[in-house]
Amino acid sequence: MQYELLDKINSPKDIKTLSMSQLNKLAAEIRDFITHCVSCTGGHLASNLGAIELTIAMHYVFDFSTDKLLWDVGHQCYAHKILTGRRELFKKLRQKDGISGFPSPAESEYDQFTVGHAGTAIPTAIGLALAAEKIKTAEKIVAFVGDASIVNGLSFEALNNMGLVKRQLLVVLNDNSMAIDVSQGAIAQFLSKVRLSHTYEDLRKRTNRILEHLPLVGRKMEGALESFKRTLRMAITPNRLFESLNIPYFGPVDGHDINSLVQIFKAMSNLDRPAVLHVYTKKGKGFSPADDDPTRFHSTGPFKINGELESEKPTGKSFTAAFSDAIVKLAGENDEIIAITAAMSDGTGLTKFKQQFTSRYYDVGIAESVAVDIAAGQAKMGLKPFVCIYSTFLQRCFDQIFQEVALQNLPVVFCIDRAGLVGADGPTHHGLMDIGFLRMMPNMILIAPANGVELELAMRFAAESQGPVAIRYPKEEVDDSICPEVFSQPFELGRSVTVKNGKGKIAVIAYGSIVNEALKAAQSLKADNVDITVINARFAKPLDEKIISLLRADNSIITVEDHSAAGGFGSAVLEAAAAAGADTAKIRILGVGDKFVQPDKRAAQIAGLGIGVDGIAGAVKEIVEAH
Repeated sequence: MQYELLDKINSPKDIKTLSMSQLNKLAAEIRDFITHCVSCTGGHLASNLGAIELTIAMHYVFDFSTDKLLWDVGHQCYAHKILTGRRELFKKLRQKDGISGFPSPAESEYDQFTVGHAGTAIPTAIGLALAAEKIKTAEKIVAFVGDASIVNGLSFEALNNMGLVKRQLLVVLNDNSMAIDVSQGAIAQFLSKVRLSHTYEDLRKRTNRILEHLPLVGRKMEGALESFKRTLRMAITPNRLFESLNIPYFGPVDGHDINSLVQIFKAMSNLDRPAVLHVYTKKGKGFSPADDDPTRFHSTGPFKINGELESEKPTGKSFTAAFSDAIVKLAGENDEIIAITAAMSDGTGLTKFKQQFTSRYYDVGIAESVAVDIAAGQAKMGLKPFVCIYSTFLQRCFDQIFQEVALQNLPVVFCIDRAGLVGADGPTHHGLMDIGFLRMMPNMILIAPANGVELELAMRFAAESQGPVAIRYPKEEVDDSICPEVFSQPFELGRSVTVKNGKGKIAVIAYGSIVNEALKAAQSLKADNVDITVINARFAKPLDEKIISLLRADNSIITVEDHSAAGGFGSAVLEAAAAAGADTAKIRILGVGDKFVQPDKRAAQIAGLGIGVDGIAGAVKEIVEAH
């Protein structure tokens, strides 16, 4: 692909000499470039297509080699990456030896934080601003926040503390009307009412009024702001929300009008206090399939430019799809089952549940901690809530899980999708900590099914439990064809199942879907006349006492898990063995080491970290050779 302007842009300095018409042409070229690249690599498409003009205007006005740009969540940063010298690397987006799909200071001085969770931009921006005041530096600070992120609890806590800052700090509220799913909650509905009350012509008029009344360099803010407020009186005004927190509010304005955005950013860069600029953008702008269906193209795999999704190979049923079928089936049998998610109905597999059991479905928006406490209240009243959240986002609920669920011993079921390595999304999204932080909580039961059959059985077990249960499963296809007679056994508290009995004195104990790697390793070892036992642990807490009895019978044990080795399933086995006085020297733990795992294909990550077939077989051979 060749582009007249984009091919000449190697840093933000290169755009500052362009005319407004050239900036619009550059936006079109970037939009085309992103669409073609993401069609090959997969990635977050719709949100990025809507943020291009905004990104260009910010870089045109500010100098983010010294000024500071904070991204909330970070998945809207593609144009930013392209403008900051990463255009060629962008062709390997979310791939090994390429670039991350999120901001990364390791890649560029233009990225301040590695981010992938909502709610972080405003509080970190406040921290930068307060530090700048302390050390007396004059850099401009901009926080770029989506309308779904602005309602996150952390964002609201930060807005409530904006008064600490006595210097410039600009919050750009990018209002594209939806998060991964439709934005939820009262604030989202309020912004929606404001959005619907404006036509495009209204936006143009309002933008012009803002340009007319913004203070010039050196002009006192007080008079300028009062003049601005007098000219903008509407039936629905979001300035009531922000200015009740003593934060000056400007907008809403058209987020695709580069000329006006440049003028507004120039004026607002000279404000001597924090302010919010409310901007409307169109998610999926410029690519009709993403425009028509932004949810489908929020985070996509490779696709054809006509919008038809395609995969590298035919895909089977995923754990998420298996969960979706199972919870609908269970809810049909039990009226007390409730489903709760945090802006991820499609991602967690709750779409069918939402359609069939509307009154028993709750989406709280990007507010995972609230989801947990709502579930605790429901469980206290005798219902059976299933809280469905990705592992990486469940980390945000630690205190609520401890305080309101585990401490009260309430029967809340945590369905933890994307547990383990997730591939291209990288370190902000890997689910490698859930076993560790949940295992330490009294009353908590931890389960990891090996396939789709076991997932339904685990959910049936959890539905009958009188206390909290956490079920983890990966972003992976299920394989229900292996050993169906073993995997179809009902779950019993703290009981593992032996998938393969070996004649030797080595047992591989796998937790979760990684048991399939262990079975393949056992098969490969037959060529070396090594016959091992393979056990599907099912439970990380409570552990099956049979595991410790293997040590007492002079067996060597290898534990395998798709989780951090620190604090995970293997650690639980090691602790239990030490408490029982067993020989801990006969235990070897295979898991993810003390590192952040970079983007790659999930299969490659599993192999590279030594928890795949070759890593398991290699560990077995080392034990054999040592004896």
